[in-house]
Amino acid sequence: MIIDARGHRCPTPSLKLQKAFHGAPPGTRLTLLATDPMARIDVPHLMAGLGGETVSINEDDGVLTIVVSTPAAPTG
Repeated sequence: MIIDARGHRCPTPSLKLQKAFHGAPPGTRLTLLATDPMARIDVPHLMAGLGGETVSINEDDGVLTIVVSTPAAPTG
């Protein structure tokens, strides 16, 4: 799932990601596209608070591509 938050200032990218995160099934990877450089800092903090994982952060031509994953489904 791609969350396009390009052109928005923080906290909007994090809020959009959080909304998608809560609606995603366990083990889902979400990709956030953002142009606000603060997303590089805010998203890992958000994931730590939600129990998710920041998989990767890349930047190309001023656009951050941040991949996160929701926690896996409990086993057992």
